[in-house]
Amino acid sequence: MGGTVSRIIRFEDEEEFIEDIDFALERFSYLATKYGHNPVEGVILWDYVGVQDEEGVKVFRIGEFPFVEGTLKLDLDRIRILEQYFDEMESRRDELTVEEINYFVEMLNEALGEERVYYDAYSLGLDRNTAYIIVNLVALNYLEGVLEGKDREIFEEAVEALLKYV
Repeated sequence: MGGTVSRIIRFEDEEEFIEDIDFALERFSYLATKYGHNPVEGVILWDYVGVQDEEGVKVFRIGEFPFVEGTLKLDLDRIRILEQYFDEMESRRDELTVEEINYFVEMLNEALGEERVYYDAYSLGLDRNTAYIIVNLVALNYLEGVLEGKDREIFEEAVEALLKYV
């Protein structure tokens, strides 16, 4: 996509990184509602998994399946298969590697009899304490050129949080 840059970013403290990115994303989303441009087009953490249901793909982190399970529009048999595999992954979350998650996802799709679970971190080359981010430089430049007052402060706070990692 023109005007975008994507890169793998590394961080030491996962909780701090997530707080900082959430902070930046909240501010950019607020500005996007007013000005129609969001500079951050996507963030993928090393442990993000997507599940296709009747409504679309729902993305969550390993360990969050119990919170997502009730939102999935799938038959009970598929939910039970998903639950079995995600319980196993979640029980080993602290030592899981991207290779192991990728293997679990392949086995899970095989058990489901169709490709319904997606894991992109492996093919993107991510590992623990890494994320993949897509930044729209055109949107960033646009916002920088039009913002004033309080919105300018919000923008600068978001950019500062993002620049800690990019």
